[in-house]
Amino acid sequence: MIIAQIESQIRYVTNTEGETTDVLVPIELWQQLISSRNSDNVSGLAWIDEQEPKAQILADLQESV
Repeated sequence: MIIAQIESQIRYVTNTEGETTDVLVPIELWQQLISSRNSDNVSGLAWIDEQEPKAQILADLQESV
């Protein structure tokens, strides 16, 4: 999704002074953004999985076998 498409879906909330205070994002767009943020583009793994120590991954594999 390109930035222009994202920007066209976002709405801004302002206070009585005209200052932007909040942003409204449609739920489908929010889920896409979160999903893309939480995944590594190369491996496709979630961020939390990328951060797991290799020793723990090996221990989990050994336990499952």
